[in-house]
Amino acid sequence: MSKNFKKTFAKWFWLLFVVGIALILLVFWLITKGWLGYLPPLDELQNPKNKYATEVYSSDMQVLGSYYRTENRVGVQYADISPYMTEALVATEDVRFYKHSGIDGKALFRVFFKLGRAGGGSTLTQQLSKQLYSPKADNIFERALQKPIEWVIAAQLERLYSKEEIIMMYLNQFDFLYNAVGIKQAAQVYFNTTPADLKIEQAAMLVGMCKNPALYNPIRRPERALNRRNVVLSQMEKNDCITLAQRDSLMQLPLGISYHSVDHKQGLAPYFREYLRQVLTAKEPKESNYSQWNKQQYQLDKRQWDENPLYGFCNKNKKSDGTPYDLYNDGLRVYTTLDSRMQQYAEEAVSEHMQYLQGRFFNEKKRSKTAPFSRMLKEQEVNDIMARSVKQTERYRIMKKAGKTEAEIQEAFATPQEMRVFSYNGMIDTVLSPMDSIRWQKYFLRCGFMSMDPHSGHVKAYVGGPNFANFQYDMVNTGRRQVGSTVKPYIYTLAMDEGMWPCDTTSYVPVTLIDGNGNPWTPKESHKVPDDEVGKKVTLTWGLAQSSNWMSAYLMGMFTPEKLVQLMRSFGIEGQLDPVVSLCLGPCEVSVAEMVDAYTAFVGKGIRIEPLYVTRIEDNNGNVLATFTPQTHEIISEQTAYKMIYMLRNVVDHGTGVRTRFRYKLTMPMGGKTGTSQNNSDGWFMGFTPSLVSGCWVGGEDRAIHFDSMADGQGANTALPIFALYMQKVLADPTLGYTADEQFDIPDWFDPNAGCR
Repeated sequence: MSKNFKKTFAKWFWLLFVVGIALILLVFWLITKGWLGYLPPLDELQNPKNKYATEVYSSDMQVLGSYYRTENRVGVQYADISPYMTEALVATEDVRFYKHSGIDGKALFRVFFKLGRAGGGSTLTQQLSKQLYSPKADNIFERALQKPIEWVIAAQLERLYSKEEIIMMYLNQFDFLYNAVGIKQAAQVYFNTTPADLKIEQAAMLVGMCKNPALYNPIRRPERALNRRNVVLSQMEKNDCITLAQRDSLMQLPLGISYHSVDHKQGLAPYFREYLRQVLTAKEPKESNYSQWNKQQYQLDKRQWDENPLYGFCNKNKKSDGTPYDLYNDGLRVYTTLDSRMQQYAEEAVSEHMQYLQGRFFNEKKRSKTAPFSRMLKEQEVNDIMARSVKQTERYRIMKKAGKTEAEIQEAFATPQEMRVFSYNGMIDTVLSPMDSIRWQKYFLRCGFMSMDPHSGHVKAYVGGPNFANFQYDMVNTGRRQVGSTVKPYIYTLAMDEGMWPCDTTSYVPVTLIDGNGNPWTPKESHKVPDDEVGKKVTLTWGLAQSSNWMSAYLMGMFTPEKLVQLMRSFGIEGQLDPVVSLCLGPCEVSVAEMVDAYTAFVGKGIRIEPLYVTRIEDNNGNVLATFTPQTHEIISEQTAYKMIYMLRNVVDHGTGVRTRFRYKLTMPMGGKTGTSQNNSDGWFMGFTPSLVSGCWVGGEDRAIHFDSMADGQGANTALPIFALYMQKVLADPTLGYTADEQFDIPDWFDPNAGCR
């Protein structure tokens, strides 16, 4: 080889080398200036736009759930992450993490000259920059630019953040699958623990997923995940994070997965969380958006918007940049009044009794051609109900929008197909027509239960139905049903407030009133009255305890229906109330939440307190954005409240609610009222102790779905047991502080018989 050739070769080599270096520097300079590719501005690097899920906490600081659109990411501070997690991460993913400034030149050199056989050259900081700012490349040119852009961003991140902050951001960003985005959710989903409490082997498994979460998925590929975890343990031992003995011992352990799927339809209080979501994200009501028949709902929503600071919180309040809060991305922390233990007991009580009740219902309907509807219905009436139900389905609306004829739609609904349907023993794989599946769904009875503190307004438990995944209609706040005899305490309250006493007597006889149209109205008792009982002298206390319709009509005759409506409004009943004489028997439709709210006035010495669902809301940095206090309303005198407590205690001790005593052995001071609407369509029980007011409704999806037997269908059998089971569980838990010895706060001077001597 000639000297000239060597000289020429060297000349061109160094020229190309220098030009290459210059081009590389030029590319980095252009990237840094933002003229080539995308480089986030400095203020965005200083404040990354992380999208965090909003978390919902119980009053005892348990996470009830979260709100998110696509990623269930919840941020956690570095101090709240187990040191094993950071040690495992650094030892496995970036052993020189604390020595480089974002780009590990030594690792890159090793990769370049050994063609990657010695490991990857991507640092944790580069991986973070990719997580934060690298969109999916659409072409080869964009892919070629991604790596140098990541290097530039990594270098800037290193200048702006400490090593601990980079690790914190990395672990908060990483997607560990199954809606577990970030270390906090990963610890909960896979091990039912917190990031701070992760054990060495648990941290090692999660770090193992960081290489490739799909490949080392511990649910679908447990053997690979186990092997990868052991590799991480070996790296930890190699880098002096653990001893050799620890490594060998930990390698023998199984993965120890305690999987908890993240699904808004599961977990504690799903009905409550969904109600809260709707309240927080509500928009200002516009009358034009409401149908003519729904104008009353507009008035209710408008009042909520004007008077309730929680209603529409996200749209009423603005962030520092002037935009409204985003419940799904802004990482808010919503602290509720629910107690996770009491909520658990309420859900257990509902599940336990509803399964028993459902068995009774299936047994009653098994030979009925109209099932699950009442035997009193004709076949054509059932067909009409089913036809209306079909038109309310999403399937019908989609087919109608697609231009299908009624005949084609009916044929589709009559054609059997494979599907899964609900049962209390688990989902059933079967073959049914869509029409039959609708009918099957209607077989299942629904319920609503709420319990609250009558002094603070704090809602302690909230169960909107028997199973949220399959029956999502909320029967606590959204649903309204006829209240039956649980309305009777209101007419008695009206009488007590006008000067009557529990010991006042009258003749036990049928009462005829004249309605607004001039027609006579004579209510019947719910049972056949023996001849020797007609005409006897009875007290008002006895009348309420026995839930007598004649006695309620007797009191109704002393007042106008308008007077009763006015009083019920003060009790917080907001729905339609027709001023008719029959209102005293409960034909009006009221929500469970309204009824529980109303009954707080008795325990609260005449002061009604509205339910409080949230105590405060914080941003993702812990700054308090809003605090909430309950609204109170003085509606009756203290003396009237004492009279009503006395009479409602008699309902439980000697009247229609007595099975709380003899069957469920509840001994604490307690008042209550049963309720059953016409044909047993609705079963109710309202119960209260000195510290809790609870209400329960049970019935079918349609009013035509009910027990035909009064013994099974009355509120004392359908709703009362849920209250009783709940109270049993609450009293059995000493950590809650409720005891059977607590007494009603009634002064010694009060004598329920004082006005009758």
